[in-house]
Amino acid sequence: MKAGDTRIHARTQVAVTALGLGCAQMGNLYRVTSYAECAGAFRASWDAGVRYFDTAPFYGYTRSERRLGTMLTDLPRDSYTVSTKVGRVMTPDPTVGTMEEGYAEPLPFRPVFDYSHNGIMRSFEASQQRLGLLAPDILYVHDIGRFTHGERHEHYWQQLTEGGGFRALTRLREQGAIKAFGLGVNEFEIIEDALKVADLDICMLAGRYTLLEQHSLGFMDECARRGVGIVAAGVFNSGILAGSNKFNYGDAPADIVARVEALRAACADEGVTLQAAALQFPLAHPATLTVVSGARNAEQITANVGWFEETIPASFWSRLKERGLIADGAPVPV
Repeated sequence: MKAGDTRIHARTQVAVTALGLGCAQMGNLYRVTSYAECAGAFRASWDAGVRYFDTAPFYGYTRSERRLGTMLTDLPRDSYTVSTKVGRVMTPDPTVGTMEEGYAEPLPFRPVFDYSHNGIMRSFEASQQRLGLLAPDILYVHDIGRFTHGERHEHYWQQLTEGGGFRALTRLREQGAIKAFGLGVNEFEIIEDALKVADLDICMLAGRYTLLEQHSLGFMDECARRGVGIVAAGVFNSGILAGSNKFNYGDAPADIVARVEALRAACADEGVTLQAAALQFPLAHPATLTVVSGARNAEQITANVGWFEETIPASFWSRLKERGLIADGAPVPV
């Protein structure tokens, strides 16, 4: 499979490429990243055939949307697909510091959670202006769920359900202002809850269906049956499958380290790059539309594309099955 291969969501006809570019690094994730570096990553991804780009108001406190919009502005609108997110209203605030929530030198707009009808509409209209687009293709409800909100979850869930958040998204879809909506989250359970009360099209799931963990396999199977597309993000599980010791945004526990070492050993036996296996595995599931990976510069894009297009022998996947490193019933690439 090539990074630029087109995949189409049957229900909405939204087209994405098999590999997408996540644009959190355009918001200075973890460290300052120059516009030139970001533009290099964008151009390298475009040259590799990538045509799906995901951003959010939260990334760099609006910086990512602004940068991505500038890069897209001279390109034909029908040549790419863009997703952004709602759930945080960016509010002017001079007290924003030099490092906020993992973003270096964020812009002076503090995120305020708001999943209500009004909050969704305000967020969407502001994103239209920052991106320079009347109709972003996909809107994800960003970070709803207990993983982010803890004891405040019920409050925000009621905003989304009883407070009109889902109603606003449905209206935007009916009006043609977007083609699809869903959730962009780190926990599959909240998507299961949302499917009971809303007609979701496409959801972004970060880190929960990966080469390292497939606890969400039953959920993925249900999405395939219902025609709900999944965008697989965080496929390196915060970096541990790409060479770091981070898992779920923290230091990896011993059992996770041991499992990664077992995966690494299987890769060595078959001459496979671990990052290649991590990027390719989620796309084998019929619910998965695309795999989104972030990159800070052109060199990282070149590496990601190389791993994504690396040839992996069928014997490798058989070896993982034999060693119990992939869940029973999990589809593998062919």
